Amino acid sequence: MAIRGILKYPDPFLKKKTKPVEKIDDEIRTLIDDMVETMYSAKGIGLAANQVGVDKSVVVLDVPDGDDRENYEKGKNLVAVINPLIVAQDGEIIYEEGCLSIPDFTADVNRFERIVVSGIDRHGKGMEIKAEGLFAIALQHEIDHLNGILFIDRLSRLKREFIKKKILKSIKDEEKRL
Repeated sequence: MAIRGILKYPDPFLKKKTKPVEKIDDEIRTLIDDMVETMYSAKGIGLAANQVGVDKSVVVLDVPDGDDRENYEKGKNLVAVINPLIVAQDGEIIYEEGCLSIPDFTADVNRFERIVVSGIDRHGKGMEIKAEGLFAIALQHEIDHLNGILFIDRLSRLKREFIKKKILKSIKDEEKRL
């Protein structure tokens, strides 16, 4: 297993729709293991393959029950989904989201409160996940990544432009410090 670099906004690769996985093999399983290690290292609860520069439709998540992330037993709710697809959704929820590819920025995003996702597990078996609350939000966020959509793309135009300007300014400020 290896920790991979996480691409940061405005990297154009993050805006690209990923390709479906055709074959589940050791390369895909290694990718999943690396993504899990990278996610934990970055203290995230989800990660999409394109965030680590891989053009494959794969997500990993480990979402804590409730809001206690400090005392959460890592790996308890770990799931990897290959070629995930939202097949049903219900309700609406607004949640303050952040992203490992857009560090230090958060915003309230409208999501479905409950979803059903179909996909394939790391062994090539079909799976269906019923998710609600934070797990549903995180799944939608990661599936958006696979479709080239960032959480800031779900904001109003005014909010999105404001955050983009702040992000680009922080990048310039960081470059000046180096």
